[in-house]
Amino acid sequence: MIDILTGLKRFQSDVYPSHRELFAHLAENQQPRALFITCSDSRVVPNLILQAEPGDLFLIRNAGNIVPPLGSADGGGTVASIEYAVEALGITDVILCGHTNCGAMKGILHPEKVASMPNVAAWVQHAAPARREVERLFPDVDEHERMERMVEQNVIQQVKNLLTHPFIRSRVEGARMEIYGWVYDIRSGLVRGMDDSGKEFSEIHFESHGSPDEKRMLRELEKDEEFWERI
Repeated sequence: MIDILTGLKRFQSDVYPSHRELFAHLAENQQPRALFITCSDSRVVPNLILQAEPGDLFLIRNAGNIVPPLGSADGGGTVASIEYAVEALGITDVILCGHTNCGAMKGILHPEKVASMPNVAAWVQHAAPARREVERLFPDVDEHERMERMVEQNVIQQVKNLLTHPFIRSRVEGARMEIYGWVYDIRSGLVRGMDDSGKEFSEIHFESHGSPDEKRMLRELEKDEEFWERI
């Protein structure tokens, strides 16, 4: 805890003063650029990964970056936060980001690992369709690849779950919202983006021959004068 408090002191004495104007603005209002739904895992730090400033990202975090589908009894907190981000804040870019070596995905692949945690065991069942897809598509892979595929299939499934909610689906169908499915590799720092088919992932590397997911982001960046001023 001493290290945590030392960090607070350093923020107040060194970091906050250099961002005083930004925080004064944020104290009155927020206009986040994107909704970022990701795992609670301590190794995943969205603002660090994206080099985002305070106020840039509206963050929703839970075990397994899960979005309960429409009608789920236990979806209230997560779905309410998504609804607020979209309806109240007007966010039109949604990133759903899984990560390598995810404990929640281990829990759905190996239920015995979460047998003593009934709330966790129930929660990760929202990823059960993804597990079935892994079993169907990749029946003979080793444990490492099985885990990688589980992380990817879970991102695909949670994007599908997002689209069960009318306030999301209507915006996507009306071309008023983009949803990006990502997988963050903790070891390498690389991010893989889901393609337009919703079935494959490829590395995001900001070159002209990038993935469809990347190209969509680049089109948005081309229109963002504020982004180019910042770099």
